[in-house]
Amino acid sequence: MFRIKRLYTFILQTFLPLFLMTFFICLFIVLMQFLWKYIDEMVGKGIELPVLLELFFYAAVTFIPMSLPLALLLASLMTFGNLGERFELLAIKAAGVSLIHIMRPLIVIISIIAVGAFFFQNDVLPKAQVKMWTLLYSVRQKSPELEIPEGVFYDGVEGYNLFVKKKNPKTGMLYNVLIYDVSKGYENMMIIASDSGILKPTPDKKYLFLTLYSGESFDNLSSNETPARTDHVPYRRETFSKKEILIPFDANFARMDENVMQNQYIGKDMKELRSSIDSMNTRIDSIGSGFGKNLQNTGYFTLYKSTTKPDDNGTLPDSLKNVASKINIDRIYSNSPLLIKQSMLDRAISRAENVKQDYEYRSLVTQDEKRILRRHQIEMHRKFTLSFACLVFFFIGAPLGAIIRKGGLGMPVVVSVMLFIFYYIIDNTGYKMARDGRWEVWEGIWLSSAVLLPLGIFLTYKAVKDSAVFNRDAYMNFFRRLIGKKEKRDITMKEYVIEEILPEKALNKIEELDRLCNTFLSENGSSRQSYIKFWTKGYDKEMIYEISGHLEHLVEYAQNTRSQEIIKILNTYPVIRHLLLYRAAPTKFAGVIFSLVLPLSIPAYFAGIRQQKQLRKELKHILAADHSLYELIVNNENDKKNEIKKNNSSPVL
Repeated sequence: MFRIKRLYTFILQTFLPLFLMTFFICLFIVLMQFLWKYIDEMVGKGIELPVLLELFFYAAVTFIPMSLPLALLLASLMTFGNLGERFELLAIKAAGVSLIHIMRPLIVIISIIAVGAFFFQNDVLPKAQVKMWTLLYSVRQKSPELEIPEGVFYDGVEGYNLFVKKKNPKTGMLYNVLIYDVSKGYENMMIIASDSGILKPTPDKKYLFLTLYSGESFDNLSSNETPARTDHVPYRRETFSKKEILIPFDANFARMDENVMQNQYIGKDMKELRSSIDSMNTRIDSIGSGFGKNLQNTGYFTLYKSTTKPDDNGTLPDSLKNVASKINIDRIYSNSPLLIKQSMLDRAISRAENVKQDYEYRSLVTQDEKRILRRHQIEMHRKFTLSFACLVFFFIGAPLGAIIRKGGLGMPVVVSVMLFIFYYIIDNTGYKMARDGRWEVWEGIWLSSAVLLPLGIFLTYKAVKDSAVFNRDAYMNFFRRLIGKKEKRDITMKEYVIEEILPEKALNKIEELDRLCNTFLSENGSSRQSYIKFWTKGYDKEMIYEISGHLEHLVEYAQNTRSQEIIKILNTYPVIRHLLLYRAAPTKFAGVIFSLVLPLSIPAYFAGIRQQKQLRKELKHILAADHSLYELIVNNENDKKNEIKKNNSSPVL
């Protein structure tokens, strides 16, 4: 009998509620972005609530591919962050369960979600996109709801400008009405001024019925003959006590035909996209072949045309091969009069421009076909990128949560949003490059996945190995090794010295340290290394480590003294730093590669030679301190011997 392990049940019970919560939150945020983008096209048109709810439903279904990867990233990061923060992940690992074993049930769930996302992209999303864009375009084409303001001109009715000084909201009566009727053109404009009026739509909502009271109208009279003086335009004046006007104004909501969107790339599944791509490739090839044949059969500026093909040897018949040689264009042009030369040049320029325009038009036709083809190819690739993005984001979020060990909606939300913005920028860049034909379609669409996949592999590897990726001390030590920070010694005299230094042993250590420093300086010289030598050779780090080890042993041994002068000299010894730029590349081949990475390698070179110069100064300072310490130990030893001799030679009383 199949039974799920308790660990797997615990992980699933922790992950699934978080996933559902983050999914609906992300979907709501994306839907609000859609609302803010198209709010101006929906407000003020009197659209019924069921139509708006239907539009929002299809928009929510359409934006699932955008919100699903972010929800998986956030949910997986929060799940493992909570486990790490509550030390549950540590307890599970202490029981001998690896991180991959802990992630196993979620890997199965995410794989099922990825497969379901593909079928969603292929079967559900095209229908939802067709319905959403059909509704959206229908809403755009609907006329705005009639709402005439007070004290300003209103141009919501096409062909009319209305001015109302005051209106009664209860009765709908308009007062001091001024109308500019330009429906017949500005030359036949009519101006109507009335004391009051009322405006109502007809029952079928296709017209506005305007009733005006106590006013005048001024109407320009069109004339068949153009008047001699344009400052006197004939017009007609009418005084009325009541005037009725019927204005066309369709306020109904009419849906577009879905077949218009169904034939677009957004409404096709994989089978239909492949069929369309094959047919478009065939059509583009036929268009290009036709243009190529036309170009081959067109003569030199139409001096001759022939459809005769070359023979097997690739040569034309003699009757056609000598056509161009029989016509000497330069001689004809040079022997012609000046006016004929000008005429010939004008005709040649005109013919060249016509040929140029003809081929530019053909190029535009081909580019338009290729643009449509690329949009179909983009839509086909996107049916796979969503599933792959779900897997990549899970293998980024889960290890990242196990590393940072922070749950809740604080740090995980910040990290998830930053990663998703990074993903969105790269994905949008690749999409535009593929859409414009600057990159291959597969390169642009899979760019974001190719960039984030190494990040997921790296984080998973570091999480499995329990590496301190976000340990601040590790990065501080790295920058210290890269940039370097001088350290000063602070040695104080010991109150109790159990075993004092032996002069002979101390002198041997000083001589060995001197030998190493002189050998290093002689091998590397006093001048700075060249650019190539810096990257291919650098300084011998093993020898630097050896010098540093001997120096620390000498300081540690010599501080067991009762001499204050020796302590002062020991404090003058520099601390040898183990910087990365002493030898920037581990191997010669790697150095050659690094030297070619311009311009980053140039500032690294100047920083490296500066650090090498400081190292040479430190080694010279060590030699000077060794000399002072050597003389001081020898002098102290001689003083002790002289004092002993003096005490032995003095008479005993």
